[in-house]
Amino acid sequence: MKNIKERLKSGEALAGCWLNLGSAVTAEIVGSSGYDWVLIDLEHGSGEQSDLLHQLQALSNTPATALVRVESHQKERIHRVLDLGANGVMVPQIKKAAEAKAAIAGIHYPPNGKRGVAKMVRSTGFGKNFDTYKSSTMENLLGVIQIETVEALGELDEIAGLPGVDVLFIGPSDLTMALGIDGDLSHPLFIDAVNKIVKAAKKGGKAVGILLFDPKDFQKYNELGIQLIACGADATFVANGARAMASQLNSAKNKKG
Repeated sequence: MKNIKERLKSGEALAGCWLNLGSAVTAEIVGSSGYDWVLIDLEHGSGEQSDLLHQLQALSNTPATALVRVESHQKERIHRVLDLGANGVMVPQIKKAAEAKAAIAGIHYPPNGKRGVAKMVRSTGFGKNFDTYKSSTMENLLGVIQIETVEALGELDEIAGLPGVDVLFIGPSDLTMALGIDGDLSHPLFIDAVNKIVKAAKKGGKAVGILLFDPKDFQKYNELGIQLIACGADATFVANGARAMASQLNSAKNKKG
């Protein structure tokens, strides 16, 4: 298992990317491109649960750690993606510490959680490595709680203090929308929220993550203490590449005319 938790604990900054297309091919391309981690997005991405296995299989042959964002904190959704071999789970739209606790419970087996037990699944080598896998989830599986609601900002210390919560991940789009400052990352309300999240995470001994819109902001946020930093998505790369090439071809066509 690619242990991203040890790297975070050592203080390393880790560069990531979103996977939105539900494609095993783009997952393999992105996973082999130099990212430390990638996130398969089942909340907003175009892929379905049925596409997840093929993406995880493709990523297993790359250096990138495979995380999955599920749609809710229901434990059934969480242990389903873990059984398929995800190295960690991101849970969106958390409002209360109780919801974060429920999400983390879905990651770990009893007595550390409430994850259902299935031995013949991909994550355990179809039963071959079950005992080792079961005993090491607290050390190996990454629990990422998204902070993107006003309610969550009011329970940061409680959320960061939960065992099994490894990362408080800032969702800029939803958080700025919730704060009434849609997309304004320079607004004092957003800056204050980021600082509060970093402070709470530091107090709880947890890491912080964020999704950037501009890679030039990497150093700025890393200097604030944010380690799990993503920018870009496979859908963005395809769209931007297609538009750029079409623009060049149309420009050449017009010059000819």
